[in-house]
Amino acid sequence: MGQNIFGVFQESVTKYGSKTAVIYLGTRFSYSRVLRLAENFAGSLLEMGVGPGERVILYIPNSIQWIVAWLGIQRAGAVAVPITPIYTAHDLRYIANDSGARYIVCSDTNYGYVQQAIAETGLRKAVVTRLTDLLPWWKRIFGWAFDRVPKGKVARDANTLSFTHMTKSRSGSRRLPPLAKGEHDIAEILYTGGTTKFPKGVPITHGLFLQSALEQITTSDPLFPASENIIIGSAPLFHILGQTCGLSVLLVGGSIILMPKVNLDAIFDAVSRFKARTLIGVPALYRMILEHDRVDYYDLSSLKYCFNGGDVLPVEVNQRWRQKFNRPIYQGYGATETCGGVSMCPPDRENPLKSIGRVVPSKKIKIVDPETLDPVAINQPGELLVHSDRMVKAYWNKPEETAEAFVELDGRLWYRTSDIISMDEEGNLYFIDRTVDTIKHKGYRVSASEIEAVLQEHQAVIGACVVGVPDPKVGERIKAFVVLKEDVKGITGYDLIKWCRERLVPYKVPQYIEFRDMLPKSKVGKLLRREVRSEEERKAQS
Repeated sequence: MGQNIFGVFQESVTKYGSKTAVIYLGTRFSYSRVLRLAENFAGSLLEMGVGPGERVILYIPNSIQWIVAWLGIQRAGAVAVPITPIYTAHDLRYIANDSGARYIVCSDTNYGYVQQAIAETGLRKAVVTRLTDLLPWWKRIFGWAFDRVPKGKVARDANTLSFTHMTKSRSGSRRLPPLAKGEHDIAEILYTGGTTKFPKGVPITHGLFLQSALEQITTSDPLFPASENIIIGSAPLFHILGQTCGLSVLLVGGSIILMPKVNLDAIFDAVSRFKARTLIGVPALYRMILEHDRVDYYDLSSLKYCFNGGDVLPVEVNQRWRQKFNRPIYQGYGATETCGGVSMCPPDRENPLKSIGRVVPSKKIKIVDPETLDPVAINQPGELLVHSDRMVKAYWNKPEETAEAFVELDGRLWYRTSDIISMDEEGNLYFIDRTVDTIKHKGYRVSASEIEAVLQEHQAVIGACVVGVPDPKVGERIKAFVVLKEDVKGITGYDLIKWCRERLVPYKVPQYIEFRDMLPKSKVGKLLRREVRSEEERKAQS
């Protein structure tokens, strides 16, 4: 295995130079072309002052530009900080300040948020791209003429640079220094939610990424060679699932199909046209496909490996998928902190319906009592702890959260997942429950504390409790219980939802608001979410 991500990608280019690496909105990009664009971008980054280890935020949707920028950042010896393109200025300020980033790559449609955030952060320069950059001229004209491409206003000043110009300029790429990053150097920082108010930065090294990504992308080898894989990249690239199970195909000679947002007909068409072999998704995507009234109009027979991550797949969805497509959906389990897969379902054997797979070779696990950290017996539920030789050892700038999430046992460091898991005699893992502080909505891990903090910033709110309400379509829906100040009149649930929409990304906004006179608390004043959650579960069962 090579020592850094870009070096391994270069090896793929040497073997598969003329082969298609990326298909974006129907346009093919060969390995050689992606390499040339990435090297040009890397040279331009160095020319504008990006130094080794410098953090560069990636604030764009799934696209060829995302891949070129990410690889270019690696080639320049910098550190990528990928974030969701639906973040608001509020979220961007926090990420920029926490990561210490001075540079950002954004789309024209969220450039306005960058302008709002720039005065209160260390951001110095913005590289701006449009969704149609790098596409053939006739596609760009078609998109603009028929108003098919979202448009954003972009300033013309010395601190705003053109992505297209940076990928065309070859002056810097001719002077690129030798690759110097090793397996212990940080390649990227991914931000994850969980149980705290603010997202936590997870620094992922080159060695950890390569080990995890290559391990996960070759799981489907019993079905077809990794170099012949063609993946529908519907999982977001800023998420570890999209990276280790999708983006990683570029390290083994396969192809990835990208589109800026999930559109089922576009996915079906791409599978049919390009004979995609792999589909990566969350439970909500598979349910939507099964319920789509035009799914039978397309030939999806080329799909051989359908993988579910991000949340537990309902048994009925997997059974319906088997009946319709005559093949299973393979499951896996992982976290950002573990760089994706801890367990994967092997495709060369029959896996129990509810299993989330077997532990992958690079990981070691313990299943323990959450209170005592003593091991539990086979088939008994306990908290999952994960160790690997190249593991993440700490959050970025978060010593308190690090102390809570990582523990030393038997001379090794372990990550505490806070998820309750069991394992049978054959080594199959089963997901039992998650901590009540974390809500799984549409595959995202949503922090209850973060939403509560936003609600409690409202001048009318004195207390808030947020829980997940089970929902077969999206995993859990977000419900907030709110206590208003005694003298407040006229505040409605709609007012509070609007307040949240202005401060949270859409998937974190509560779907329900319920007003209460008081919230359950422990003797020391700690909010007892588990009581509220249990109450909601009893309602659902009655």
